[in-house]
Amino acid sequence: MRLSEAKALDLSYEAGAYDVAVVGAGHAGCEAAAACAHLGLKTILFTLHLDSLANLPCNPSIGGTAKGQIVREIDALGGVMGKVADKCAIQTRMLNRSKGPAVFSPRAQMDRSRYSVEMKKLLENTDNLDIRQAHITELLTDDGEKEVSGVMTEGLGIYEAKAIVICSGTYMEARTIRGEVIVESGPDGLPRSEGLSSSLAKLNIPILRFKTGTPVRVNSRSINTDEMTRQDGECDCPPFSFDNEMRGYKVPQEQIPCWSVWTTEETKNVIKGNMNRSPLYSGVIKGIGPRYCPSIEDKFARFADKDRHQIFIEPMGKDTNEMYLQGFSTSLPEEIQIRMVRSLPGLSKAVIQRSAYAIEYDLIDSTTLRPTLESKIVSGLYTAGQINGSSGYEEAAGQGIVAGINAALKVLGRESFVIDRSMGYIGVLIDDLVTKGTNEPYRMMTSRAEYRLFLRQDNADIRLTPSGHKIGLVSDERFALFEKKISDAEKEKARLKNTHIGPTETLKEILESCGNECPKSGVSLADLIKRPGVTYEVLTLVDPDRKPLDVAVIRLVETDLKYEGYLKLELEKIERFSKLESTVIPADIDYENIRGLRLEATQKLSKIRPENVGRASRISGVSPADCEVLMVYLEQYRRKGNE
Repeated sequence: MRLSEAKALDLSYEAGAYDVAVVGAGHAGCEAAAACAHLGLKTILFTLHLDSLANLPCNPSIGGTAKGQIVREIDALGGVMGKVADKCAIQTRMLNRSKGPAVFSPRAQMDRSRYSVEMKKLLENTDNLDIRQAHITELLTDDGEKEVSGVMTEGLGIYEAKAIVICSGTYMEARTIRGEVIVESGPDGLPRSEGLSSSLAKLNIPILRFKTGTPVRVNSRSINTDEMTRQDGECDCPPFSFDNEMRGYKVPQEQIPCWSVWTTEETKNVIKGNMNRSPLYSGVIKGIGPRYCPSIEDKFARFADKDRHQIFIEPMGKDTNEMYLQGFSTSLPEEIQIRMVRSLPGLSKAVIQRSAYAIEYDLIDSTTLRPTLESKIVSGLYTAGQINGSSGYEEAAGQGIVAGINAALKVLGRESFVIDRSMGYIGVLIDDLVTKGTNEPYRMMTSRAEYRLFLRQDNADIRLTPSGHKIGLVSDERFALFEKKISDAEKEKARLKNTHIGPTETLKEILESCGNECPKSGVSLADLIKRPGVTYEVLTLVDPDRKPLDVAVIRLVETDLKYEGYLKLELEKIERFSKLESTVIPADIDYENIRGLRLEATQKLSKIRPENVGRASRISGVSPADCEVLMVYLEQYRRKGNE
């Protein structure tokens, strides 16, 4: 709706004017609002329910494979998720330790209710930020419908804004499904968003429909953990926040355990005997579900060769008996859910506190977005999170901080900020969404990143903190600590390369304990660290000149030395990648006039309109040969422009 039309409505009123309005206070919205406010802009954050701010409606955890890297990147930029997660962690683990540092991924179980409380507290005490419980039903634009002007609530309150970030999560026109029971609501029985989806559609923004789901919650007093496998936390994990890490923060020593079980033959029989009542297969559910997080009935249907599937029983917090059954989401009727749960080892007498459900929701076609997450259709409109087709809290928060930063930079008249694929997992995520789009809820995985040895969780600050400082989200004090860390690491690497030792008896014992032979002549400490099984710590006895260093510095030094050769090759690949990314495609280019482009490539390029050749090369349907034709055309185009 046009702003002028909204103001002409009976009973409408002007409720306020802001620089940026953020719609939705999930993980994307919280990061977007915090970024805008910290950059000095007058910001308002809207939520359907104040008590559900930064809710964890599904898995009560932050981080995980690839997701942990994203949380560290958010923090490196100056975001808030990592700091709040560190406060609320009740169990921490570093995943993939056996696979090498390229895929090390921090993960922590959260105290679910405390996470929401702590995030709300942080935002309520953030300067320049107002938080408002309200239902946004209309996006307001200028008279030409080419630029945002504000938003309107269901109570006809008009909030003018220069930029708008929509982070609607799974709430837009949502409905939850349990068997034959269909309820028009958001997750956890919260109210859904109505009207905003149709408002976007009226502006010619394509609307899609996806589906996701969540498992049952059971009371811990009704389960028998003696029949389960215990999974304890790890106390040597770094915190999510680099700020906390540099200030000596340690993860909690007392941690709450998780448990795991396997489904049984009875579980399989209960599910297979009731597939006719599954909304997923009866046609009730129309939305497309997540490939990498299927419901339990979908697992048995799609993986018929597997007789069992692993389920994790995880605590929801310190002050609740609720336990979450990870890997056991379903949309089957409640009475079937009870039989399914009680077929699991240790859960034969389980009492369900919350039933599982599937949820359908509206979202937009992410290929209509720029890499800044600004709409190509309506100027000043940004979207982040599940509205863009992603799944997961971390993916949402990563988009949220990028959308918030760019909304703020647009209002301030500053150059936009883009994370490319060589800079971070957030860059991979956004590039995939805006370049390729997605026909199912997108989940970040380490395999999606071409340069994952460089995009490690331990060096996210090296990659992104300088940008965060330049933008204005990382303080001078924190940046000084960061620069000291880098300086300490570089000095220590140089010292280790220049320190040589001979084949002493002590060195022989150390190396043999690590499965290595002692060298016959002098060798540098750096070369010793490159050997399999040899760590910085085990060389302490033969390195008397070393000075005490922060654990984070030691980790960085060790990883950089061990993988020095591989990192050099990866950086060469990144340099070649950067050349394609720097070859800009003019915004007004007419692909129909480029001779030699295949029809499919012409259609895809015309629709997505990539900003550079690198992004064009990643569009499905654009071949390497098409890119060669495009490069030749651009060179001719450039020469004509210079004549």
